[in-house]
Amino acid sequence: MKRRTPLAGVAVAALVLLGQTLISSGTAAQAESLLSAGRPTTTSSIEGTGFEGGNVVDGSTTTRWASEEGVDPQWIAVDLGGTATVTKVKLNWEAAYAKTYKIQGSADGRTWTDLKSVVGGDGGIDEHLGLNASARHIRVHGTARGTTYGYSLWELEIYGDFVGGGDTQAPTVPTGLAATATTVDSVTLRWTASTDNIGVTGYEVLRDGNVVGTTATTTYTDSGLASGVEFGYSVRARDAAGNVSAASPLIRAATQPGGTGPVTLALAGDIANPELFSTHQGTANQVARINPRYVLTVGDNQYHKGTISEYRSHYDKTWGKFKSITKPTTGNHEWDDQLRGYKEYFGAIAYPQGLPYYSYDIGDFHFVAMDSNPVYTGGGSEQVTWLRNDLAKNTKSCVIGYWHHPRFNSGNSGDKKQMAPLWNEMAAAKADMVIAGHDHHYERTKPLDVNGHVDEANGVRSVIAGIGGDYLYSDYRAREGVEKILAKHGVMKLMLNGKSYSWEIHDTNGNVLDKAGPYTCR
Repeated sequence: MKRRTPLAGVAVAALVLLGQTLISSGTAAQAESLLSAGRPTTTSSIEGTGFEGGNVVDGSTTTRWASEEGVDPQWIAVDLGGTATVTKVKLNWEAAYAKTYKIQGSADGRTWTDLKSVVGGDGGIDEHLGLNASARHIRVHGTARGTTYGYSLWELEIYGDFVGGGDTQAPTVPTGLAATATTVDSVTLRWTASTDNIGVTGYEVLRDGNVVGTTATTTYTDSGLASGVEFGYSVRARDAAGNVSAASPLIRAATQPGGTGPVTLALAGDIANPELFSTHQGTANQVARINPRYVLTVGDNQYHKGTISEYRSHYDKTWGKFKSITKPTTGNHEWDDQLRGYKEYFGAIAYPQGLPYYSYDIGDFHFVAMDSNPVYTGGGSEQVTWLRNDLAKNTKSCVIGYWHHPRFNSGNSGDKKQMAPLWNEMAAAKADMVIAGHDHHYERTKPLDVNGHVDEANGVRSVIAGIGGDYLYSDYRAREGVEKILAKHGVMKLMLNGKSYSWEIHDTNGNVLDKAGPYTCR
């Protein structure tokens, strides 16, 4: 469906023209040209290779930009290369459209002014007329998805006319881009200088389609990377007038492997419900396909009471085939039987240090497996002390904790202050990640501080993986920091490589539902 939405009257979507500082009066006779064709783009995220932002300005309706799925907000911006009077913006949505979004303008690509707001969008083609806004950068900023997917555009067309008689000629495209050196956490690049009618002032370095750095020279070292991982690089030149060249042809370069790895683990919680045998059989089959070195569980391994008879009748017939390589933790259902069935079934595997909580090392990683139910119910102080002492003795670069009850949670159980003692110890030690279960969905967050706020520098990543086989919960509402959330049965495939880690979520058919990382340990 094609919609034209001039300033007067709106039928399908509620549109509000916001008169801000970037907007000029314009004239009815003003010239109008397509300004966005082939211009540089930046994005909040991409779904994967082949869905880069440049696809929306390539003039083809067979290529598209697609954001990461299931996360709000997301955006895509176009640098027009010079200040223009923007009169019209035309959006050609793929099926993953925005229900609520804004068209924004900026002089510098950093400070944005709302030009138009859309509420109740329904996809198709949105054509916004009469903007008459003075801007160099135009951004489509989506705040509410119209589907469960992400945001996706076939084309983003920006019309208007460049203003003034200044320099609008972009530098030539940098050539000869090559990786001249790599380490376990860095890639060094070099290229041949661009030329410009006035003069080149610097270069923007793009990794996997997004700007990661700038330099005034023709070399750049991209550092803090995950080890043993390949990245895509390109470079574009900028002049004093702010004109930006097209990106250079993409090259690929990989960091060197770390000291240990790769090692693959499989993980899930909330697994064996007697009423859903085929479901936990399906997740067990997926574990077998992953073929991990170890299997980790995040509690509620066996429903309904975690008795030894239930373990033998259900869990043992599916996930039991991995018993010898399993490093389990308890859940509240194991505590319904006071851990008797859990201890009898797993034996010394579950009590490797004489307690139902323990730690171990894999390469550069230190893992702590905790017994969260006593802490959740108001006790467990001796366990918190043990954790503090264990982390103080740790000499490994990477730290991952796992237990049953999450501290921060978008599901129906919500955030739980009772779990703060364990989380806070992990945060104090600058641990990399905590994985939990309990709520029967999957979610991952950006690093969070002790109050649950995003802290990219010092926070801890939170993952909930309660998708091993019990009934799923879909009544979640994404809290602050959530990057992905879904309710499907599956298994977390966790990959350790030197001092970096990444993971995928595989459903029972082997489809990859989510990818995260690689991340470099602090």
